[in-house]
Amino acid sequence: MRKLIFALACCMAPLAWAQESTPEAAYLAENEAAMGKMMDDMTVKPSGDVDRDFVAMMTPHHQGAIDMARSYLRYGHNEELRRVSQGIIDGQQQEIAVMRHAIGDPSSGDTK
Repeated sequence: MRKLIFALACCMAPLAWAQESTPEAAYLAENEAAMGKMMDDMTVKPSGDVDRDFVAMMTPHHQGAIDMARSYLRYGHNEELRRVSQGIIDGQQQEIAVMRHAIGDPSSGDTK
């Protein structure tokens, strides 16, 4: 229930903007979608393996950051923030790969 309330609180303000056809509205709508997907995907059924559960929850959290940073790159103009956004994308992708590798997930690119 707390997750639902948090998600609704995060998303209510952008909904008003989404009614307009502007770059700001498109940016906010993309972020709203990214946050909603992230929150949904972070809800995992415990597997009994803390390591796998951690990766299962953190991967969508990191992917949410990637999706939001990509959205900023599509619509944002500030060069410093664009560099930060690209750094977020690069760093979060690397961390996802490291976490997956740590649990032996074949999608990490590991060829064991």
